[in-house]
Amino acid sequence: MHRAVLRWVLFMAGWVCVALGTVGVVMPVLPTTPFLLLAAACFARSSPRFHRWLLSTKLFGPLIENWQRERYIEKRSKRVALVVVALTFTSSILIVEPIALKWMLVGFWATCTFFIGRLSTIPRSQRGGPQQNAVVTEQGS
Repeated sequence: MHRAVLRWVLFMAGWVCVALGTVGVVMPVLPTTPFLLLAAACFARSSPRFHRWLLSTKLFGPLIENWQRERYIEKRSKRVALVVVALTFTSSILIVEPIALKWMLVGFWATCTFFIGRLSTIPRSQRGGPQQNAVVTEQGS
């Protein structure tokens, strides 16, 4: 019973995230990518059918697959995200009147930029620390 309820909650949360991500495509204040990644995670645990559907979309499928398999986003996607965030917050800051609201938007802008900036653009399989990159040779007699 508990699993069925959890599955239903995840399924509904997945659809809410798809809806918010879709709205985010046309409303620059709402981020699309995080909502779709969250939707994919919810569907992966609740509905394999809708998870496959989300991965098969031409616009978002490759982005979601890159994140799920290798924990990275492409450099171009990262640049576009940073530019959109900058344009959105700049225009919002110029439009709003109260100075407190302007500073709040600056804080949100900095936070979004920080988190997007930290996302890797290198697939996990190509990243390596010193131990993975070191060539170990054994001297045999």
